[in-house]
Amino acid sequence: MNKDEREGKKTQIKGRVKEATGVITGKKDLETEGANERADGEQQETIGKARRKAGELIEDLGRRIKK
Repeated sequence: MNKDEREGKKTQIKGRVKEATGVITGKKDLETEGANERADGEQQETIGKARRKAGELIEDLGRRIKK
């Protein structure tokens, strides 16, 4: 797991907490802010996964070329 994946997960959790707090308290602004933050975290995590996969492919290619 790389930095983007970790940060993305952390942002998702913070967003979920804000979103739930907004629902419980009836504050639509907080609910919307949390939903947006959660979505941003999902995007960041997806980018991190793609970056990690690309790195793994490059490493694998390097090992194959080395042989």
